[in-house]
Amino acid sequence: MVGKKIMQEVDIQFLEDSFKKYYFNHFDQIKVPERTSEREFGYQKFNSGMTRHISIKNDKELHLLLIQNVPSDVYCSNAYYTFPNSPMNEKDWKEADLIFDIDAKDLNLSCRKSHTISICNECNEVSKNLTRCLKCNSSKLEKKSLPCRNCIDASKTEVSKLSEVLINDLAIDRENIQVYFSGNEGFHVYVYNSQFQQIGSRERSELVDYISLHGAIPETFGMKKLKQDRASFPDFDEKGWRGRFSKQVFGSKSKRSKIITELLSNGYSSFQKMLDDVSENIGVKIDPNVTMDIHRIFRLPGSINSKSGLAKIHCDDLSKFDPYTEASFLSDDSVEVFANCPIEFRLKNKKFGPYINEKISMPTFAAVYMICKKLARIA
Repeated sequence: MVGKKIMQEVDIQFLEDSFKKYYFNHFDQIKVPERTSEREFGYQKFNSGMTRHISIKNDKELHLLLIQNVPSDVYCSNAYYTFPNSPMNEKDWKEADLIFDIDAKDLNLSCRKSHTISICNECNEVSKNLTRCLKCNSSKLEKKSLPCRNCIDASKTEVSKLSEVLINDLAIDRENIQVYFSGNEGFHVYVYNSQFQQIGSRERSELVDYISLHGAIPETFGMKKLKQDRASFPDFDEKGWRGRFSKQVFGSKSKRSKIITELLSNGYSSFQKMLDDVSENIGVKIDPNVTMDIHRIFRLPGSINSKSGLAKIHCDDLSKFDPYTEASFLSDDSVEVFANCPIEFRLKNKKFGPYINEKISMPTFAAVYMICKKLARIA
């Protein structure tokens, strides 16, 4: 069969058993959101579509759903509805929490090439070549990334930048911001009880532009087309984006005057180009579609991500948080797999790989990780 590699029945059974055990033993990890009965829930099963428009009243009902259906992924809306189990146009939307998605794949990191693997959709060959299959020369490749420490650290930096803008520029209380590891290669940042609960998609899109410093114009930062004025450039200690711009562009107070002179002599269009580069550096890299969507259902905190077998969990201390130990909850029981994973990865402080088409015995948590990435199958 040509097309995306479909998972074998025996692999699905193994994943479902492992996930079921997790939901049975670690239900305390699952965060049933506030105002549960006003939210829409949904889930997916392996190799099948999404079931949504489900309403759940409490922990007990959610627990039942997880144990009975053993989903590959579980979701819950950021929106609050009068009738969460009705079709979308009849739900009666009330408001929605603000959610931001920061993902390593959107950060253009140089490390990415070294830990991305291609799976050929024509012949299933696994390789590190990212353009063509080395076996059959097809260009129909499915890419799988095994994110590294650098990916996680770079994502954490964006989370910190985002928190700073939310707190200092948008007057959001620190205690209303919660950070979760997404279970794969990034973080979800939730904002509860803010003055933005009731704004619609368009206003959320403007919020995204502000946070990512997208579409910034030279006039905001002191550069005018006609009547130039040194006094309108930002001061080094200003609040908000003007202050961040000064620190990035002037570097220090002592260089400010000299650099303003250069900026003025280079002219308006040169300033616009420089501003675009600066925005790319200091703007927060968030996925705009996620924040704008007021009807989306999001991965449920505490649930397992089927792209990795790791859990989406709350980060108490972001700087110390290590997803590869703290989000890996599956068992250490040994299982035999055929592994085809040309790069090394670490989980729970153990090293795995590289494996080239070999039969090997490994702990369940590592086997699940590789099967989810389509780099192993049950032997």
